[in-house]
Amino acid sequence: MPADNALLAAGIGVVLCGSAASVVGPWLMRRIPEPVLEDGETKVVYATLAGRRAAYWCGGLAAVAGGLLGWMLGLDAVLPTWLVLAVAGAVLGYIDARTRFLPSVIIWPTYGLVGIGLLAAAVATGEWGSLRRAAIAGAIGFAVFYVLWFAFPRGVGFGDVRLSGLLGLALGWLGWGQFASGLYGGFFLGAVVGIVLIATRVMTRKQMVPFGPFMLIGALAGVLLGAPLERLYAG
Repeated sequence: MPADNALLAAGIGVVLCGSAASVVGPWLMRRIPEPVLEDGETKVVYATLAGRRAAYWCGGLAAVAGGLLGWMLGLDAVLPTWLVLAVAGAVLGYIDARTRFLPSVIIWPTYGLVGIGLLAAAVATGEWGSLRRAAIAGAIGFAVFYVLWFAFPRGVGFGDVRLSGLLGLALGWLGWGQFASGLYGGFFLGAVVGIVLIATRVMTRKQMVPFGPFMLIGALAGVLLGAPLERLYAG
């Protein structure tokens, strides 16, 4: 069900996220440093992505995410935090889809912004239990994906590990249902798509499926469907 003031919040999300991501995305792509590559490894240079295509994609994706988040969360104290994550997520998802890299210079500052936003929401609402749950969920998400990266380094990149903690932090504030369905639903979605691409010979086993976009889609789905799924599971 949509939240109170859903239409107003959705409009704010569309306008703010869409405009911010269309400007911030290309700006970051021109300036973020290139990663150190292993022998024989290649990637698309970040700066070559900066342009109208990136602005349209980042802005469009962020506008859709911001609108859906506003519709579900309404004018809740945590909405600004999720709108920041929508902008960062649109940029990260576009970069990962094009390069198979998730730049840590974008992820780590977003941790700080999300952490500050959640702390501000806790101060404003007194929901310290939600803040504690967010911190625990972020640690769990990071730890689980770290184990996956350690066990299957060719299937999970360390950028995915960093992103899992960030998404777990934001999802954990909303609830355990949102956390579980959002974080791990995205992982399984990416795994299924990867298997299909390999089975249809679109990709080979040696190629790495960019999990970032699927994790971000899963997180958005967790916000939309996490609470109903939790109620359904609980009977």
